[in-house]
Amino acid sequence: MAKIFKALSNPNRLELYLQIVKQHETSYKTCGGCLISDITKSLNIGAPTISHHLKELSSAELIYTEKKGRYLVAKVNEDVVNQVNEYLKLQ
Repeated sequence: MAKIFKALSNPNRLELYLQIVKQHETSYKTCGGCLISDITKSLNIGAPTISHHLKELSSAELIYTEKKGRYLVAKVNEDVVNQVNEYLKLQ
């Protein structure tokens, strides 16, 4: 849990993750993920920084990323989200 909360402790990373979750929810029935290029337009963060934040979120297993052609798609790891929910219920 500490690794997850540490990954979300950075405000920019948290905002990026929340954008991925939001896109994931709206696009779940279509492609099951969200295009990172769509999210980066709404954030005032450079591409190298976004890449770093994606790596941290992926390392904490909050998201999965995969290439689809020339696009990067992020998917929320729902198992980890459920684990965090259960953990917080116990506290």
